[in-house]
Amino acid sequence: MNKPLKSAVLLSACIGLMAPTLAACNKAGNANDKKEQVLRIATSMGYSAEDEWFRQRFTDLFEFANPNIKIEMIATNDDRYMYVPPKQGERPKDPMDKLKEVMQGDNPPDVVMVQYEQLTDLISNNMLTQLDPMITKDKFDTSDFVPAVIDGLKKVGEGKLYAMAPTFSSSAVIYNKRMFDEAGVPYPKDKMTWEETFDLARRLSKGEGENRKYGFSFSTHNMGGDMYYASQLFMAPLQLRMFDEKAEKMTVDSDQWEKAWKSLLQLKTEKLTPEQQDPSTMKGRMMQGGGEDYNPFQYDDFLSGRVAMAIINYSQINQVSNAMKNAQNVKGFSPFEWDVVTLPVHQEAPDLGGYISMDGIMGINAKSQNPDAAWKFIKFINGEDWARLKASSSYQIVSRQKYIKQKDGLSINIKAFTTLLPVPQMDYKLYRDMPGLRQVNSIGQRVLQEVVQGKTPVRDGLKQWQTEGNTMLQQLKENPNGPSGPNGMIMY
Repeated sequence: MNKPLKSAVLLSACIGLMAPTLAACNKAGNANDKKEQVLRIATSMGYSAEDEWFRQRFTDLFEFANPNIKIEMIATNDDRYMYVPPKQGERPKDPMDKLKEVMQGDNPPDVVMVQYEQLTDLISNNMLTQLDPMITKDKFDTSDFVPAVIDGLKKVGEGKLYAMAPTFSSSAVIYNKRMFDEAGVPYPKDKMTWEETFDLARRLSKGEGENRKYGFSFSTHNMGGDMYYASQLFMAPLQLRMFDEKAEKMTVDSDQWEKAWKSLLQLKTEKLTPEQQDPSTMKGRMMQGGGEDYNPFQYDDFLSGRVAMAIINYSQINQVSNAMKNAQNVKGFSPFEWDVVTLPVHQEAPDLGGYISMDGIMGINAKSQNPDAAWKFIKFINGEDWARLKASSSYQIVSRQKYIKQKDGLSINIKAFTTLLPVPQMDYKLYRDMPGLRQVNSIGQRVLQEVVQGKTPVRDGLKQWQTEGNTMLQQLKENPNGPSGPNGMIMY
């Protein structure tokens, strides 16, 4: 079933379930509930005014419950280059710049929906209304929100709440209990340090060649062997800067960067994590579908039993559960017990995790002409009725802990997905203003690969990155977009 059709079916079911509650709400309403109102919503995430999926997810239920309020979407995406090639050195207008522009226009949006990284910019420029007074006045209970969401949002507001998010997605470490039991190693725990996790991996790794068993991977799939991908997840909570706050000078030639890279290199040296396989080879094996030795999990390091611990996204839990339930249909595969714990943490940042993505972050425009309706919308989408109806999602977790459900009768440590706080993305505005900065990342990716291959010592590699990066930063001062390719397209 495609996403729009599936959403429509779920919407019909949800409306049926909510009808008694919504009817009760309407009876208890005041005179303003009958007054015709228009609620304008803008988002920086590229949804058009006619986006059906967005409306089904966020606005249809609200409009059903509030027939006097009409939703208007304000598009902020730049569609010019879908049809006309850009001029030399030209790039599409940043959606965030467009959003800020319409927020201060003559007919501004009442509600804005943004990404977590964009909140700091809006809050620091006094463009969002603080929600705490409204929460207090209406006695709107936020105590049930998971720490990953409510504390994460308060963190960017310096203790104050300027936005709310009804759902989120997160990652955790999944582990194979059978492999731990066979090795006589204790199971991992929530908020273990990376060092403790790597020590467990050391005790679980054994064997040689194709029969090698690995203790840890940064992904259940073979992407876990990509050291640059691993370094981003491992180092994000440390908030180590790649360059200074003005992107004028590199800062990677440091003891902290050296220590982090050496920790990752040790995983490769000791063969604690699997090597990244050739994608073409993997595809060829998967094409051999009906063969006698075919293994549907050969692309998955965790389900295939090659890895004892791996980082997994919440959306992958269904895949693991289904594999265990259908084990009798897979030749040579026997189900095993498993569970999850939080991502490892650094001692310097014991509460920060890696991949935590809030969905539907919404705040009230400080220049809203209809703030009461805006708050009513935010209360509704972040309320208990909405959470109860959306709790069955396989891809997002509702922010209210009371309604977080175990999947398919599982009994796993679901709090592993809800405990750690999101890591703020550093230099978000710099990357917006200077898209060419991505080329500095590319230099680091190439240099790290040379370090992993043993061609360059760690500190020498960081010095090389520092030197080449400084040259690139000087070039970006003259052309923030970086060099242009064919037809004037910006090359990242």
